[in-house]
Amino acid sequence: MAQTEEVKVLGAWPSPFVMRARIALHLKKVDYEFIVETMNPKSELLLTSNPVHQKIPVLFHNGKPINESLVILQYIDETWTSTHPILPANSYDRAIARFWASYIDDKWFPLLWQFLKPKSDEEKEALLGRVFEGVKLLEEALRTCGKGGKWFGGDAVGYVDIILGSFLGWIRVVDKLWGVKVLDGDKFPSLVEWADAFCEEEEVKSVMPETEKLMEFAIARFGDPAPSK
Repeated sequence: MAQTEEVKVLGAWPSPFVMRARIALHLKKVDYEFIVETMNPKSELLLTSNPVHQKIPVLFHNGKPINESLVILQYIDETWTSTHPILPANSYDRAIARFWASYIDDKWFPLLWQFLKPKSDEEKEALLGRVFEGVKLLEEALRTCGKGGKWFGGDAVGYVDIILGSFLGWIRVVDKLWGVKVLDGDKFPSLVEWADAFCEEEEVKSVMPETEKLMEFAIARFGDPAPSK
């Protein structure tokens, strides 16, 4: 990275979306400053740099803000091209990676997020079925996108790996609070192996939240999700 470049990330440690930007910068070997956003109240920096959505993360590159985690990942990949490609080189493979990223963010994770709120046993069972349907699709996507490699990106951590991997901390929280094994090794062996490998990557370890700490944060924010009868 040129000495004149200045890179900053505005975010908060529990956010999986913030985690994405940080992992990508680590993979690219880009030095950056992490600015903590408390969100309560939202800082003036956040309000002025992301006036439309007022959400984290925000990436600052030489003073210019870039918003939305998927946009940030693509920006990082297109800006620092000398090492570790994040999106596939082939246009078809890039389209497929973007498809699965949209599915994870727009369809699958919102289902999982609902587990953090109180549910009756009936609601929980119906929701769990839909979550498992999605996990089955992702297990199959890992095989097809990875083309025999251990990552969605093939031989190295790529776009979809970062998107889904950023949610692994919250998946563990759901496991702990509900006693639900979302990534069951008997049902989804490839995804479980992938998840273990992702969390062992050096670029991931420093930003992956501790499960107990994240669980305490979840309870403080959403309350104890004990099922209501």
